Amino acid sequence: MSRLIFLIAIAFVIYLLIKSFRRNTPPQNPAVTEDMVRCAQCGVHLPKSESVREQDKDFCCAAHRDAFRK
Repeated sequence: MSRLIFLIAIAFVIYLLIKSFRRNTPPQNPAVTEDMVRCAQCGVHLPKSESVREQDKDFCCAAHRDAFRK
């Protein structure tokens, strides 16, 4: 009988430790996402902030923008 009480006490202490550990972990920040656009010249997808934009079209670089104009 004393062994059973001892095992229950150990299980309870382990439960409290796990609960305490989970409470102390910092919350995860959600990932910041960004819209992706497609280059009008070559078709590669890239983040909108890295694209070169002209006349409502997105390009991956200035060279592709210039090639699309011709």
